[in-house]
Amino acid sequence: MINVTKTYLPPIEEFQQYVEGIWQRNQLTNNGPLVQELERKLKEYLGVKHCFYVSNGTIALQIALKVLNITKEVITTPFSYCATSHSIVWENCTPIFADISPDDFCIDPSKVEALITENTQAILATHVYGNPCEVEKLAEIAQKHNIKLIYDAAHAFGVKVDGTSLFNFGDISTCSFHSTKVFHTTEGGAIFTNDDDLAYLIDSYRSFGHKSDTYYTIGINGKNSEFHAAMGLCVLPKVTEIVEARKKIFELYDRLLNWDKLVKPVVKVPIVSNHAYYPIFLESEEVLLQVKAALEAENIVPRRYFYPSLSTLKFVTEQSNCPISDDFAPRALALPLYYDLAHTDVERISTIINNTIS
Repeated sequence: MINVTKTYLPPIEEFQQYVEGIWQRNQLTNNGPLVQELERKLKEYLGVKHCFYVSNGTIALQIALKVLNITKEVITTPFSYCATSHSIVWENCTPIFADISPDDFCIDPSKVEALITENTQAILATHVYGNPCEVEKLAEIAQKHNIKLIYDAAHAFGVKVDGTSLFNFGDISTCSFHSTKVFHTTEGGAIFTNDDDLAYLIDSYRSFGHKSDTYYTIGINGKNSEFHAAMGLCVLPKVTEIVEARKKIFELYDRLLNWDKLVKPVVKVPIVSNHAYYPIFLESEEVLLQVKAALEAENIVPRRYFYPSLSTLKFVTEQSNCPISDDFAPRALALPLYYDLAHTDVERISTIINNTIS
């Protein structure tokens, strides 16, 4: 079976070496030496000022909202994984959906500004499939209206714009290190900021709000373990090699697929990409279902990602006006893409798709 993704696992001997150290020290969690080492190496690798390793990408978003004291309306995208909007609702804030651009599928800055009210406290935008939002325009809007800017950069590990990490934009950026991601720690995530005061709060909030025997503030258990950090330390040195392999597969899809019948996201600015996903958009949901069925008949499992449009989830919002997201989400299909996917399988997948849509 060819799944939409496959987790990179390092040589088990490398992981076992770290595990032996954990056994010797008998410290499994609570900001252990491997967690600290991973944070140091991530800051160096990514070129960021503050990096806080947490238990997952969703708690990273929740902590971001909490430390920025967001309690009212948050303008966000309907075209993302549900964790983006769920985090807002979980923190008892109100998501206000701004529609997406029909080319890069990221939140449309012109739609954002039109939705700002006296209750708007933040923008929470997603770098969709790892492709950058229009960061300069969103920064201008946030500054003009004195609201906070958070990026859900779950897919953007290693992505750079103008030579700098996407994690350096916004008041706070978050990332997921889930096992499906380009860089993973089995489960995990991170929070990034260049603001020293926010960094202090993030560090406190992720560990129950206390240090030593003193409680400074409210907090939550957002910590991660030595075992997860060990996986990250094994995977991080391989990221460049993993991305290069994914790039070759990405380029092969580009050459083989019939673009007369398909659409893919446009990258508006020169970037260093991590080739996290390979999404295509079919002519209709009916055609998508035909393609999906044809692939699954050959034991090939793509994923409807992102689907559905979050603006259609009634438990998240009672009403929204996002016709572009609502149109594209049912037609979005992520194709198999992982570091050791055989090129012959990419050729077979492309042939099945082309034959089905012709």
